[in-house]
Amino acid sequence: MLPRQSTSNRAIIALSVIAVLFASGYALRHTVSCFLLSFVLAYLIDPCVVYLEQRKMPRPYGILIVYLVIVLVSVFCIIYLFPFTTLAWDSLVRDLPHHVQKGKEIMLGWKGRFEPAYGADEWQWLFDTISTNMDKLFAKLSAAVYAAAANVVFNLFNIILSPILVFFMLYYKRNIAAEIVAWLPAAHSETIRALGREINKSVGGYIRGQLIVSLIVAILATAALLYLGIDYAVLNGIFAGLASILPFVGVVLATIPPLFFAYVKFQSGVMLLKVLASFAAIYFLEGYVVKPLVFKESMDLNPLFTIIVVMAFGELMGFWGILLAIPIAAAFKIFSAHLRRGDFTGRA
Repeated sequence: MLPRQSTSNRAIIALSVIAVLFASGYALRHTVSCFLLSFVLAYLIDPCVVYLEQRKMPRPYGILIVYLVIVLVSVFCIIYLFPFTTLAWDSLVRDLPHHVQKGKEIMLGWKGRFEPAYGADEWQWLFDTISTNMDKLFAKLSAAVYAAAANVVFNLFNIILSPILVFFMLYYKRNIAAEIVAWLPAAHSETIRALGREINKSVGGYIRGQLIVSLIVAILATAALLYLGIDYAVLNGIFAGLASILPFVGVVLATIPPLFFAYVKFQSGVMLLKVLASFAAIYFLEGYVVKPLVFKESMDLNPLFTIIVVMAFGELMGFWGILLAIPIAAAFKIFSAHLRRGDFTGRA
């Protein structure tokens, strides 16, 4: 009875700690967002610093060189890419109500031309329902666009503060790791460290690979939409790259905005087929060419479990939940595999 009570008490304590962490994270979500951004950046930059260390360069100098490269790339982006993207975003915010109104007019035109011989009242109800739901959908979309614009100031604060946090994370990496190791239980220290290395290899490879995949998808989608003459091609391409983070449903989400802007501008079914064909080709290349080359090892996660995890963490943590859901699920899978093998049941 005592061991069972002890296990129950541990489970209750663990759940309580997790609940407190989530509540604290929500209350301090802006601080947590800045920390997560810094941690992910440090995690991605660290292999470059390690590579320079292996070439006999002291770590502080390696960090400074990596920062110099990042500054040069950032200056290039600010001078050549940022103004273009900003103009496109301003145009979208300004013209979105006009596009929405034009879309409604097109739908009302369908309603006027389509007069079925039977069930006219039912069709009338269907069109009215679709029109009402479109109003609600685009009202929420417009509010989301303006809310994103209002968050620019806070995001700029994150961009300014993050490089400082990233520098200290990189500089004190060994001290932080040594402190964490010191707190590990002696009986399982080596097992936990081996588990950490395995998780680091899997999750690190996934995050770096996913960034490469998202960048390739964004470039291909932007190029295709520019060729087809679709409005806001750059913004739609960036959205397609971000949507590729989402498994399975990302393809559908990435295709909807280009289809809307294509039909509002051209009002042609042929253009819709061209957009669909372009995105089908892009995601075919992503799934069968790019990902097999980028991802050396598959995480082999259950598709249903992956979707549920992404939805749950996205609702709890927003963007960061969507980004980190799959790495967290992979880490949990690796941990559960070690637990089933009994790696944590040995005696000191």
